[in-house]
Amino acid sequence: MSTIAHQYIERSTAAVRTEALFADAVVQTLYSTIRENIPFLFNQILSQRVSRMLGFLNYDFPLAQMGTKPGAVLKKLGISPKELYTPVESLTSYRKIFERQIRYWQARPMSNEPGAVVSPADARVLMGSFKAMSSLFIKEKFFSFTELISHDKEKWLEAFQGGDYAVFRLTPDKYHYNHAPVSGRVVDIYEINGQYHSCNPGAVVQAVTPMSKNRRVVTIIDTDVQDGTGMGFVAMIEIVALMIGNIRQCYSHKRYDDPVNVTPGLFIKAGQPKSLFRPGSSTTVIIFQQDRCEFCRDLLVNRNRQDVKSRFSHHFNHPLVETEIHLRENMGTAK
Repeated sequence: MSTIAHQYIERSTAAVRTEALFADAVVQTLYSTIRENIPFLFNQILSQRVSRMLGFLNYDFPLAQMGTKPGAVLKKLGISPKELYTPVESLTSYRKIFERQIRYWQARPMSNEPGAVVSPADARVLMGSFKAMSSLFIKEKFFSFTELISHDKEKWLEAFQGGDYAVFRLTPDKYHYNHAPVSGRVVDIYEINGQYHSCNPGAVVQAVTPMSKNRRVVTIIDTDVQDGTGMGFVAMIEIVALMIGNIRQCYSHKRYDDPVNVTPGLFIKAGQPKSLFRPGSSTTVIIFQQDRCEFCRDLLVNRNRQDVKSRFSHHFNHPLVETEIHLRENMGTAK
C-alpha cells in the first residue's frame, strides 16, 4: 500500500496542503497485510457490527474520562467555536463533536446565483465522468456506475448514463451534515446494503471500486420543477465508511428546525441540511445527467495539477487532485 504523502489544494487560498490522514498506519495494515493474508478477518472488520463497535470505542466515551475538554479537542481539530450552533460545553464526547451543528447560514454563506450547484459538505472534492469521450473520464476507478446506483434501477441507470459526477470525501474532523446541492423534488430514495470500507485515499486505491461496495442511500431529485435548479435529474449518494453507524435523513427548510424524513414528493432547497452521517469519515457522490452540469473552472484546473502529490494520481498514473471546498460554495452551474 502506498505510503506517499497525500496532498490537496485549499480552494480559498490556492495553497497546496498535506493531509494528516487519520489512523493511516492502521488502514495500511488493514488493506495490505490483513486483506491479503487473513481475508476472513478483513471482511469481519468491514461488517456493520464491527464498524459500529469501532465507532462506539472511538466516539462515545466522555471526554472527561479521557482527561480532556471540548475546547482542547476543537482546537486540536481546527474547529472554530464561533461557528457552533450549540455551546462548546455541550460537546462532551467525540460523537457530539462529530455530529455538531453549525451556524451555516452565517459561517457558510451561499450565493443566490440562478442555476448554481453547491457543495453538499465541507469536504475534498474530485470530479469525474462516465462519458468515455470526456476529459474527466476515469473508467470505474472509484466505483462501478451500475453497482453504485444498483443493478435493478434500470430507469436511473439509463437516466445517468454518460453523466458527470463529483466525489466529496469528508475527513473525521469535518462537519458531517450533508446539505442539498440543488433545489428540486425528491422522486426516489432507497438504501443499498454493503460493507464499511475506509475512505482513506490509500484504501480507496487498494480496494476494487470500494465506494460502490459500501452501504449507501441514493436520493433522486427532479430539478425541472417550479423553483428547481433546472438541470434534469440529480442523484445524491451518501456512502458510509469505517466507523459510520448510520445515515439519518433529517431535512430542514430553515436552519435545523422541524427536521423531516426524506421521502418521495418532498421539495428540498439547495443549501439546506438533508442528512447526518453518524459518525466517522464518509463520502458523498453527486451524479448529473449527461451535459447538464458545468463544473467551476478552478476545480477542473486543480484536478489536473501535476505538481501536487496525490495518492490517486500516483496509483492511477493520471493527475487526480482534490480541492478542499466549503459547504454551500458554488461547484458548478446548470447547463
